[in-house]
Amino acid sequence: MIGNNFTTFHPTVFILLGIPGLESYHIWLSIPFCLMYVTAVLGNSVLILVVLTEQSLHEPMYVFLSMLAGTDILLSTTTVPKALAIFWFHAGEIAFDACITQMFFIHVAFVAESGILLAMAFDRYVAICTPLRYTTILTPTMIGKISLAIWGRSIGTIFPIIFLLKRLPYCKINVIPHSYCEHIGVARLACADITINIWYGFSVPMASVLVDVALIGISYSLILHAVFRLPSQEARHKALNTCGSHIGVILLFFIPSFFTFLTHRFGKNIPHHIHILLANLYVLIPPMLNPIIYGAKTKQIRDSMTHMFSIMAKG
Repeated sequence: MIGNNFTTFHPTVFILLGIPGLESYHIWLSIPFCLMYVTAVLGNSVLILVVLTEQSLHEPMYVFLSMLAGTDILLSTTTVPKALAIFWFHAGEIAFDACITQMFFIHVAFVAESGILLAMAFDRYVAICTPLRYTTILTPTMIGKISLAIWGRSIGTIFPIIFLLKRLPYCKINVIPHSYCEHIGVARLACADITINIWYGFSVPMASVLVDVALIGISYSLILHAVFRLPSQEARHKALNTCGSHIGVILLFFIPSFFTFLTHRFGKNIPHHIHILLANLYVLIPPMLNPIIYGAKTKQIRDSMTHMFSIMAKG
């Protein structure tokens, strides 16, 4: 039986606290958060614009890169503006449906980004291991099918979570000690057994990501095997250089995500505000650095950006 202090109801609003334990630092934290967010949005927007406008970049690699940039904008924009509103205006209220929507897009973007990185690894595998068949394998039709598969899997994986949350009866406590809504954080406010939520939230999205990691690992093992069989050192260097930026982005995405996940699950001695701070940095740092990494490592993008900005300056 539920006690008098925990009458069940369907909440109209939740209260997000930001980063509990660091309330006195919210204003100071908002400065780097805002700068990183602006950098992420501008950098990824410029990247998408360059890929769209430059005919020479209408290739599978850059199509997937623009998809990655769009997903980064979605991930950071879904979370950071609300966090800044909490830091600046103490605007922690969020409607129940808005909270569920935010949670949905956060998790969809995470699974989609993993799938896009797998698609980019496949692109590099085809380009290096079977270069003569590259244009026949990665046709516009195939790229469209891969894109549909990525987003279809992401939405299909996360969509059931909406119903898993909406079916729950909630208690009078509607305070979420976080700066954004995430699945288990919302489910823990329920006055009911959330075992299904825990198992689904743990196993299904992570299984998708772990499959992607395994396939990316296989792709790069085959790529490295092919690269070291090339006859000249110059050819090996050129092949490895084309993969360098992608490997950097892969590490930037998966290492923090697994670190955040493992510390959240098993780091019981780590203060709660550290978990929340890491979760916020995770949706900021990779989106901010991805366009910088590709801009610095990919000559075609650097040249296209220079060309585009020179035209804008003359205009």
